[in-house]
Formats: sequence, structure tokens, C-alpha cells
Amino acid sequence: MRFINIRNNITSGLELTWFSLIDELKTIFSDSGAMLILFFAVFSYPLVYSIAYKNNVVRDIPVSIVDLDKTSVSRQLTRMLGATKEISVNHEVGSLQEAKQLFWDGDSKGIILIPEGFEKNLSKGFQTSVGVYCDASYFLIYKETLSGTIQAAGTLSAGVEIKRLLASGSSEEQAKQQRDPMPAKFYSLYNPAGSYGSSIMPGMILIILQQTLLIGIGMIGGAGKERRNNQEIKPGVRVRQGMFSVVFGKGLAYFLIYIPNIAFTLVYLSKWFGFPDKGSFTDVCILLVPYLFSVIFLGLMISMLFRRREHSIMALVFFSPIVLFLSGLSWPKTAIPHLLSLIAQIFPSTTMIPAYLRVRTMGVPISAVKPELLFLLCQMIVYFLIASAVYKISVIRQAQKGMERKGDLESVGSGNG
Repeated sequence: MRFINIRNNITSGLELTWFSLIDELKTIFSDSGAMLILFFAVFSYPLVYSIAYKNNVVRDIPVSIVDLDKTSVSRQLTRMLGATKEISVNHEVGSLQEAKQLFWDGDSKGIILIPEGFEKNLSKGFQTSVGVYCDASYFLIYKETLSGTIQAAGTLSAGVEIKRLLASGSSEEQAKQQRDPMPAKFYSLYNPAGSYGSSIMPGMILIILQQTLLIGIGMIGGAGKERRNNQEIKPGVRVRQGMFSVVFGKGLAYFLIYIPNIAFTLVYLSKWFGFPDKGSFTDVCILLVPYLFSVIFLGLMISMLFRRREHSIMALVFFSPIVLFLSGLSWPKTAIPHLLSLIAQIFPSTTMIPAYLRVRTMGVPISAVKPELLFLLCQMIVYFLIASAVYKISVIRQAQKGMERKGDLESVGSGNG
């Protein structure tokens, strides 16, 4: 008899899960606003951001050269500056004032000043300098302009010093060794191009997936409150005894919807724009399953807080830049205050992003991110239990209100009688 009861309970739970899954899918596909967020926004936002960062790095920055020395060495430096991939010498002017005017007019993004006596000081072995003026408010242009200038000036300086050593009787090999006795070799790991897009977009896509899910679920929940129907109460279904099945069925509906979204954003889009992809596909999927369910159950939990669908949009859109800020993408985690760091753990993206980047970008095995994976699994379970409890409380309250309204109507009917 006990075995039969267990089997009946399992069968009833599966039926309720299937009912909740189908019912939630019908609700989603009948809500044009939710469809816009859960499909169009997920496809369009990553695509727009990826196109914006398609060029990855800034190249051929237009600069003005102010050559006050007008010697063969200063002209050689000008040619070397123009030969770098970072800088394009668009103007050669005779004064700093002319270069400033070109900068203010937007015809150049930086100024490189070669001072008077540049060749003379180099030939005598005196230290000289090259002035670089660039807009530091745009750090990519500033970084690349400075990098190109340092590269050209360093190469010219090395050539001058090697010639001096050759003139003093050293061989070419000895001169090179004396010029640079300890050469440094740099290897750019995981992001060889040093591009901003490859650095930020993989994590940004995860945040977009999270926020669109939360907003979409919040809209569905708010719409249900507007209709005075929490979407979990259906005639003939004993949801009080099967709230776990109801919440899991609802969550499964959103999970199935986001499978094609995941395929587009994290597979097709990544290959299209050449984002780093060194990780095992299986390991990535192992991380994505608890991440998505954590976000979904968090969304189901907080959706009960919204009385109207507009409230979810305003609240969750307001929190989106905060989530990005606390994720560590735009602000190093080591610089985030401890209290804010703890608050950020509420959002699954905070744990998922570093783990995902290590697996997908660095190619580490899933065992290397075991703590993050366990945290996501715990987060998924905790949010599932809280969402189930919140839904059950909502069902009980709605049932009580229904009984109160029924009692009031009966009292009114008795009075009229």
C-alpha cells in the first residue's frame, strides 16, 4: 500500500509538473511584452554590443606631428611613428598651436612633439624626450597612441645606442647584448589581440541572459497580479500539496525557452565574432544548467513582489547597471568593498562570470571551478525552496481572500433574503 501511495504521488507530481510547464508556456507565448524581452532582447542586445566591439582594438589613430628639430633623425622618427599599427600621421605642422587647433577641430586625436635639438642631444649622448599629448578621457585612444609612440621612440633609441657602441669598437652582437642585456618576452594569454570586446563580451552576454530572464519572469508575474490570478492556481489542481512540482514546471518552461537563446549567444555569436573559446562544451553546459535554473528560480521568487508588470521592468532595469558594476567586469573585484561583494552574491552572475571565463576563455577543466559550481548548485536549491514557499503562501492567501469574499456574498444574500 505504501509503495502504491508513493507511486501515485510521483505520478501526480509529474502530471502537475507537465501541467505547469504547458500552462506557463501558453502564458508566455500569449504575452507579447514578455516575448519581446525573452526573445527579441536576448537576440538583439548581444548582437548590437558585439557589432560595436567588432573591430576589437583601435588602430591608425590620426595624430599631428610637430617637428621643431627638422633634421634627418626627427624625420626618421616621424616615419617610424607612421609605420606603427597604432598611429597614422595625418598632419605635420610647424607649431604646437597649429596642432592644438587641429585637435580642437577633431582632425587629430593626439599630438606628438619632437623638440628642437633632438638630433644634437642624441648624437652627444644626452637624454632627450618626445612630448605626447592625447585625450586621456578616451582611454583606448590614449593607450594606443602612447603605446605606438613608445614603440617607435624605443626602436630609434636602441638604434642610436647600438651605433654608438659599434663606433666604440664593439661587434654587432656585443652591441645588441650591451644595449639589452636582459630582453623581456611578452606572451598575451587568452586574449592575444588585447581586444576590449573579447575581454568584456562573454561576461556581458551572461548578464544580458540573466537580466532579460528576470525582467520577463517579473512581467509574467506582474501581469498575473493585475488579473488577480497568480498563475499558479488552476481549477481541479491541488497545488497546495504539489507546489514543488508547480515551481519546477514553471522553471522548466523558461529553461526550454532559453536553450535556443543560449545556442545563439554563447555558441553562434561567439564563433561569429571570434570570442575566445578554449573550454570543453560539456564543461560549459555543466555550468550553464545550475546558472540558468538559479536565475529562473530567483525570478519566480521576486516576481511575487510586483503588483503590476511595469513595476518589474522599472525595478530590474534599475538594478541592471548595478549588477554589471558588481560583477567585476567594469570594476576589479579586489576593489569592491566587502559588504557590496557579499550583496553581489545574490545574483548568480557574480559567481558564474569568473567561473565561465576560466572554463571558456582559459580552457581549465570543470574541476578547477568546483567551488563556484557547488555555490551555483546551492543557490539553485535555495532559490527553488524559497520560490516554492513564496508561491504556497500566495496560494493560501488568495484562497483565504476567496473564502472571505464568498462569505461576504453569502451574508449579503442572507440579508436580502
